[in-house]
Amino acid sequence: MEPDAKTILIVDDDPEIRRLVADFLGREGFVVELAEDGRDMDRALERLQPDLVVLDLMLPGEDGLSICRRLRAASDLPILMLTAKGEEVDRVVGLEIGADDYVVKPFGPRELLARIRALVRRASAKPVATLTRRFAFDRFIVDLEAHQLTTDAGEIVPLTNAEFELLSCFVLRPRRVLSRDQILDWIHGRSADPFDRTVDILVSRLRKKLDALDPGCNLINTIRNGGYLLTVPVRQVP
Repeated sequence: MEPDAKTILIVDDDPEIRRLVADFLGREGFVVELAEDGRDMDRALERLQPDLVVLDLMLPGEDGLSICRRLRAASDLPILMLTAKGEEVDRVVGLEIGADDYVVKPFGPRELLARIRALVRRASAKPVATLTRRFAFDRFIVDLEAHQLTTDAGEIVPLTNAEFELLSCFVLRPRRVLSRDQILDWIHGRSADPFDRTVDILVSRLRKKLDALDPGCNLINTIRNGGYLLTVPVRQVP
């Protein structure tokens, strides 16, 4: 085992999945820890600091969404959720409460490995140096370092993690049509499934929050057969 090997904590109540994933990731050079439910995970976290948690959505007792919310409230630990095929709404909720990505069961081991490596790499990457990480558009100010959106009057706009990541994509690429594939790639490092409406749902929720504070602003337009577009100019602010 390499001295700088990353530790992955797998939380899943299926012993066969735990064994198969642990064996595969172990062969790929990871240190793997296992937990079968939320209580087992809490005990594991008392003795180790994993680099990423692979968290099943459907668990006995406390479910994966509740556990994800707890983990995100306490740290920025990368979280990869495992969901059953067809649980689209739960996948969106998982992203909104702080999961960094998800994999749909049944999944191939190579797909899981690619997602894990992408998340670990992103978590380890140093932030790009810029003159400022604050941007203004319409009557809003977004602070990428503080992970916060405010109005020009100083009112904090509550956004989920997924909504803020989506907004960041638009702010960094204003007046440019962004396809669903591009958005998912920039946020999660993957392409969209033809039936995956995650981006559409997140855009709808982000629009509602912006419109509630600036009615009729129409900041994000839908471009037919293209994607989405932030319609207003963006400027850096100190």
